[in-house]
Amino acid sequence: MSFIIYPAIDIRAGKCVRLFQGDYAQETVYADSPLDMAKRWVEQGAAWVHLVDLDGAKEGQPANAGLIKEIAGSIPVPVQVGGGIRTEEQIADYLEAGVARVIIGTAAIEDESFTSSVLKQYGEKIAIGLDCRNGMVATRGWLTTTDVKATELAKRLVAYGAQTFIYTDIARDGTLTGPNVQEISDLALATGKSVIASGGVSSLDDLLELSAHAANGVSGAIVGKALYTEAFTLQEALGRIGERG
Repeated sequence: MSFIIYPAIDIRAGKCVRLFQGDYAQETVYADSPLDMAKRWVEQGAAWVHLVDLDGAKEGQPANAGLIKEIAGSIPVPVQVGGGIRTEEQIADYLEAGVARVIIGTAAIEDESFTSSVLKQYGEKIAIGLDCRNGMVATRGWLTTTDVKATELAKRLVAYGAQTFIYTDIARDGTLTGPNVQEISDLALATGKSVIASGGVSSLDDLLELSAHAANGVSGAIVGKALYTEAFTLQEALGRIGERG
């Protein structure tokens, strides 16, 4: 299995930002134009771009959809989008606008019949976002932590047709403290499906450690703060992962 690096663009109030551990009160603005940032990542070699509607995640419905659809239609690589997506109409709207993959998180916890239905209809165009604290899934923009274990939920959703999971360790997101490689790898092995790592990537060594589990199903990593703070460049990351082969 190949290993893909997904530069992250988190959108709040129309700007490109990063949060610390998902805390909306701890925000850093990195660019006024998410579209320009997306073009920058493509110029640097990105094969995919990861977009998050932070306002949408908090409000429970897409809030920056127009901007996200503009980005999807303006760059020559696929984008995946998450944040506040709770209805089939919202999924269809994004896919029709050129989004390659739609991420559902809260809906996957709170409405499994809906999740089952859209997985059957859209298949690999749906990714399940598992945002976790201590292995338990959080919802509604990370504001609520459930008593649902990520692995248990993932196994149920595989039975419905889930092919791709995005695992975010909230405690590590935006902290540059390293990803939770063990839990990410364990989830991939437990489900037999593709798992994309999110949260905590701080160095090229982190990416190399994650990519070492590609054969087990760890298929990529979403990278945000490390790129924005220039801990390393996207070109450097792509070169190192490419060398690993």
